[in-house]
Order: sequence, then C-alpha cells, then structure tokens
Amino acid sequence: QVQLVESGGGLVQAGGSLRLSCVASGTIFSDRDMAWYRQTPGKQRDLVAAITSGGTTNYQDSVKGRFTISRDNTKSTVYLQMSSLKAEDTAVYYCWTRWFNRDYWGQGTQVTVSS
Repeated sequence: QVQLVESGGGLVQAGGSLRLSCVASGTIFSDRDMAWYRQTPGKQRDLVAAITSGGTTNYQDSVKGRFTISRDNTKSTVYLQMSSLKAEDTAVYYCWTRWFNRDYWGQGTQVTVSS
C-alpha cells in the first residue's frame, strides 16, 4: 500500500518561505512521477508543481519563479520549496503519485500566508 506523508506547512508572513516535504512508502519511489496540488475551501484541487521520475519539472503559471519542486530518491522524498509567498498561496497542499493507474494522496498540510 502506497503511503504519502506531508510535513512542513504552517503560518508565514507574505514574502516569506516554507519548504514542504512528502515521504513516500510502499512503492519504488524512483519510478514514480510525483506532484504537489493545493486546494482551498469550495474549490477544486489544482496542480502546483510536478516532477517526473526522470526529474523533468513543470509548474502552475502562478508559482513559476517562486516555487521549486525537487526529489531525493535516496530518501523517497519530494520537496516543494516555496518563496515570495503571497496570501493567495494559502491552501491545503497535497502530495500525489500514481501507481498501477490509481491515484494516491497524502493527508494534506495547511499553508497559511498572512498579508
């Protein structure tokens, strides 16, 4: 069973930085594409950043130049470094992967940016 456990959320002032971490277990992490999504109340869950098993990255336009996704296969961990945070980045952030055509999600970590 694949498990994803996020950490690193919290309260930060606008302009500040946070780093989210997601540790994966139950699968061969190095073979998995990974991603971070975020969701605010009443809205759909949106892709923030993704990284393939080969290390190719892509980002939502609103976070380009501010967020960086990376992975450490030796630690089965994917990171989201967030800088120059804005109030509109406030959301619950979820880690994602897919295995055998099934989506797996972490429990989510709250990020709150105060303006």
